[in-house]
Amino acid sequence: MPLKLYRRGQIWHYRGKVAGRYLRGSCETADKDTASRKTAKIESDEWKCHFDGPQSVLTFSQASLMYRGAGKPTRFLDRIEDYWKDTLVKDIKPGSIRQMAMTMYPKAVNATRNRQAIVPCQAVINYAAESDLCPFIRVKRFKIEKKIKAPFTLSWVNSFCEHANPYLGALALFMFSTGARISEALAVNWEHVDLQQRTILIPKSKISEQRIVHLPPRVLAAIANLEGAEPLHLLVSHARLNAWPVAEDDQARRHQDPDGPQRPAWLRYHDAAQGD
Repeated sequence: MPLKLYRRGQIWHYRGKVAGRYLRGSCETADKDTASRKTAKIESDEWKCHFDGPQSVLTFSQASLMYRGAGKPTRFLDRIEDYWKDTLVKDIKPGSIRQMAMTMYPKAVNATRNRQAIVPCQAVINYAAESDLCPFIRVKRFKIEKKIKAPFTLSWVNSFCEHANPYLGALALFMFSTGARISEALAVNWEHVDLQQRTILIPKSKISEQRIVHLPPRVLAAIANLEGAEPLHLLVSHARLNAWPVAEDDQARRHQDPDGPQRPAWLRYHDAAQGD
């Protein structure tokens, strides 16, 4: 039977059976003409889905809502949703996704286009594909020019600790000795620290499950001297997440003063994982 309209308060709702499925919901409007048009669209899409498959009516916005509802990462999703809006997923091809990346980030490097455009867009579509709502999609990444990056060394860490305040020095020692990512280090609270067992529980991250790391004596002493501050990660400046933060007293600034003491080179957080 076709969908029928009924009013609940001031808002129109619909209910009925279409293509063997019972549907009901709100038209989210008090205007009957608008409600009728919405109901007709819902009924039409349901028949189209029944005859041509779910991919014939699935839009990117619908797929994105499913993706968000599953608790997936949404950091770069807003701009992608604004770009595709109600475009049918079946009409989104690998080439058009690459074009989207270039349109959204015309001056960005290829690594940024891959990370902030191609990867999340493909993830949304493939999540819907896992529910048989559309085909899976594979998108060729933009070529990335790999550069040799300066890694952490023990001499650099020693020099950094001489200039940094105790909190940043402990952070540098912890990341260097354990290979923890900056996000993992910032997720550590005092409840994860066991000074008696000389261990720290690193919470689950995007690349690994939670794990326990053992602390060398020097790192243990540096962290033990910070005990009493809560939570631990708030002791670290969040001024810049792509480089070592600097102390307010200017002890750890990266700019070299030709007349002052030699300070360590400015390295990024992620260089800690490349240390030796």
